[in-house]
Amino acid sequence: MTLDAGALADGYRTGRFGPVEVVDALIAHIADWEPHLHALYAYDPAWAREAAMSSARRWRDRTPLSPIDGVPVTVKELIATRGVPTPVGTAASDMTPADADAPPAARLREAGAILFAKTTTPDFGMLSSGLSSFHALARNPWNLANNPGGSSAGAASAAAAGYGPLHVGTDIGGSVRLPAAWCGLVGFKPTLGRIPIDPYYTGRCAGPMTRTVDDAARLMAVLALPDQRDATSLPPATIDWMRPLDGVRGLRIGLMLDAGCGMALDPEIADAVAAAAAVFADAGAEIVTAPPVMTREMLDGIDVYWRARAWADIGALPAERRDKVLPYILEWAEKGAAVSGPDAVTGFGRTFDLRRSCAALFETVDVVLSPVTPNLSFPAEWASPLNDPLRPFEHIGYTLPWNMSEQPALSLNCGFSTGGTPIGLQIVTRRFADLQTMQLARWYESRRGPIAHWPTPPRGAAA
Repeated sequence: MTLDAGALADGYRTGRFGPVEVVDALIAHIADWEPHLHALYAYDPAWAREAAMSSARRWRDRTPLSPIDGVPVTVKELIATRGVPTPVGTAASDMTPADADAPPAARLREAGAILFAKTTTPDFGMLSSGLSSFHALARNPWNLANNPGGSSAGAASAAAAGYGPLHVGTDIGGSVRLPAAWCGLVGFKPTLGRIPIDPYYTGRCAGPMTRTVDDAARLMAVLALPDQRDATSLPPATIDWMRPLDGVRGLRIGLMLDAGCGMALDPEIADAVAAAAAVFADAGAEIVTAPPVMTREMLDGIDVYWRARAWADIGALPAERRDKVLPYILEWAEKGAAVSGPDAVTGFGRTFDLRRSCAALFETVDVVLSPVTPNLSFPAEWASPLNDPLRPFEHIGYTLPWNMSEQPALSLNCGFSTGGTPIGLQIVTRRFADLQTMQLARWYESRRGPIAHWPTPPRGAAA
């Protein structure tokens, strides 16, 4: 499945092919890939075909609901869909079916998109990994021995493997951008509230995960509509997400190659990101060194707060359910039982220290370019890049700040390692400047050129 959402809509409009043909091809394609990837949850090919027939009638009658009517799409398992349990990646879930679609799913259905499946996630969405106590282990299509990242693990695997062009993940510290980087995708975390989400809380955003910037823009046009269930939802705004950028001349761009703490940056990633920055410089942008915004105290304080928050939920579970939680998550969260009230408040306060640090940086620059991940890859079976519950956040130094500052941040591919691992470039702009983020990404993507060698299903390999 290589056609983007625009090409699919064009085919539907002209009658060269229709949604039913596309869904049939997708079902066959998934059958080749899914035994190896385990990217999907609540996959319903029969329903997808029925939805495709309804979409085909609308296109035939020239009454499509939107430009993505009939386009296959997935949402992350954490995004509730009516009538389907939301296990949040853990075997400890009570599996109660959701009584309504969460805002992203609701907007996609209203647009006529074919929501044929949800995508897998680790326990409580609290890992940058495809490891889960509920779902089968998700793997990276570029190399099945590698982790796709997370927590939008299945979404990244599905997008890289071509399970249709449009996928939606969620992100509280990098959960869209990290797997996007490791899987060669575009992953966009918008300004907090740009895409309504339910439940909402500090830092949590939904965002597109696609192979191209244009497809991410097409999703934004559907997802970025207000919803009263999210009290952080931004006011209605008319945004032409496909509007191109005139150029980058005169922009002051901060190149951040030091996260301030955490894992050391792999030299191949540093070289690829610096080369991407040079593309902006060659077009007239001013590139300056951006200091880190994160400190050890900030990262550790936020870790303390999130452990306490996680234990408030996990510790309240009956013992027989708590014992089903992924051991890594349980070991991490149990430390929260010893966190005092003042320590939890201090830890949460590091969120605002970080936000002030980000704001101070953007008093001196217009845009930040940085790596997305410090490391190239890690084993599929690991819970995190270090696989150490005592050091769970050492890889999110480049991504976490922008959730806490509520700024838009986007990952897109800027090259490959000598071993063939995708490398991500992160573009960050000021709060509410989501369109600029998308425009800069499209501008860079046009100079980088398309990725022409997406993974193909393994042949004859054991699933």
